[in-house]
Amino acid sequence: MSIAAVRTHRLSAALHTPFVTALRRTTTVETLVVEVVDSDGCSGFGEAPQVWQVTGASVDGSDACVRELLAPLMTGRDPDDLVTRCREVRRAVAGNEAAKAAVDVALHDLAARRLGVPLVRLLGGTALRVPTDITLSAGDADALGATARQRVGAGFTILKVKVGTDAAGDLARVRAVRDAVGPGPRIRLDANQGWTPREAVRVIRGIEDAELDVELVEQPVPRWDLDGLAWVSDRVEVPILADEAVFATRDLVEVIRRRAADMVNVKLAKCGGLTPARTLLGLAEAHDMGTLVGSMMETQIGVGAAASLVAAYGTTAVSDLDAAWWQASSPVRGGLRYDGADVVLPEAPGLGVTGLG
Repeated sequence: MSIAAVRTHRLSAALHTPFVTALRRTTTVETLVVEVVDSDGCSGFGEAPQVWQVTGASVDGSDACVRELLAPLMTGRDPDDLVTRCREVRRAVAGNEAAKAAVDVALHDLAARRLGVPLVRLLGGTALRVPTDITLSAGDADALGATARQRVGAGFTILKVKVGTDAAGDLARVRAVRDAVGPGPRIRLDANQGWTPREAVRVIRGIEDAELDVELVEQPVPRWDLDGLAWVSDRVEVPILADEAVFATRDLVEVIRRRAADMVNVKLAKCGGLTPARTLLGLAEAHDMGTLVGSMMETQIGVGAAASLVAAYGTTAVSDLDAAWWQASSPVRGGLRYDGADVVLPEAPGLGVTGLG
């Protein structure tokens, strides 16, 4: 048995609502799907989302990396030697984590399909339902309050509010969301690197003093400013979640060494796939650090892999797996679905994706 082909497919899918953060505004998912095909004609899928402002990955760049380096490396090799194949992918090229994640996930998906089991079972779990938060795009206070009420009405109980575009008005935005939904739903904030350390402490302390009951604050300062991240973490009570500050294992080691954050957000397209993601989760657990798994703006393929990881390994906080929920219609056939605040994984082999388009 061997890998007969590694193919790439470019997908673009419209969102039903613009997705707005302190870093970017988008109305589409732009992604590269990688298909690994064995000599029996069985296919496994993975994806490399384009997120210029976070990972620096582009569809063009990921496509070139897969076609020129990773595909020739994988072709003709044994797909059942999964650990070796994924190690080869990880060592083949510097950077290009999204491209490596796409091939890593495709190899895992293919392995699960060849065994006839869902991906979550290959990873050692059995659960097929995983709770998720829901993101509220950055906006003014009134709009955030109205959207928050809609999302709670749709069954979501954890609201991730995008802030960081205007520190002076962020306290009012959080207050508007809390006033709109009442004391029940949990609120978490994501500044997407949008504050200075002093702004972060000022806003978070204001939220604490106002007793707005915020669960966590994600990446309040620029990713390179670990000293600033540690300075903020040391001066507020609300847990600080590192996201863009942690791509690779060495990044998490440094965050732990500096006590720069209380939690880490692990994303497959950031770290390079399921293989390094498991290492990050294990390292965080070993140091009593909180965890959740996140998603970029990606399809049922990438989110399905992330949700399967959560279902198998667990996290200390509800994960951020709502990316595919934003699509106006799915660009893939099969795969996960949403039921209220739950991601529902298919019982079909692998990711359950049967085709594209």
